[in-house]
This record gives sequence, structure tokens and C-alpha cells, in this order.
Amino acid sequence: MFRYLVLALGLIASSLSFAQSININTATVEEFTQLKGIGQSKAEAIVAYREMNNGFKSLEEMKNVKGIGPKFIEMNSDQLSVSDSAN
Repeated sequence: MFRYLVLALGLIASSLSFAQSININTATVEEFTQLKGIGQSKAEAIVAYREMNNGFKSLEEMKNVKGIGPKFIEMNSDQLSVSDSAN
């Protein structure tokens, strides 16, 4: 019984971590790698583009990053947000 309780709590905790929106203007490389279809190098490319272009104005602008296309945005749009960077 205890084993099932621990398993259930683990599933709830993992689902809560995905429920949070990732602001593409403040997210870290590690946060980007939690998204579907993003590995370390794509995450680094997103952050580099953001730094060189003073942030993103929209989610659609992510398509300007090499390796990011409409399918990525469609798969992850429910987890992504865009607002001014904290800088």
C-alpha cells in the first residue's frame, strides 16, 4: 500500500512540474531541455539567439532559431509563454 502511495505522489509531483509555463525570455538552458524535442544544443541555440536579439517578441520568433520549426511550437505551445525579460 505504501509503495502505491509513493508512486502516486511521484506522478503528481512530476505532472505539476510540467504544468508550469516556461517564459522563453527568462528560461535557462536546463528549463528548455525539459521541452519535447529540445536537447542541450538546441536549448543553447535558443538562449544565444535570445541574448543576441534582446529577447523574443513572440513565440513565432523562435522559428528564427536553427532547428526550431512550427512543429516544435505546436507541440510545446501550452508550456511556453513570452513576456519581457527580467533584465
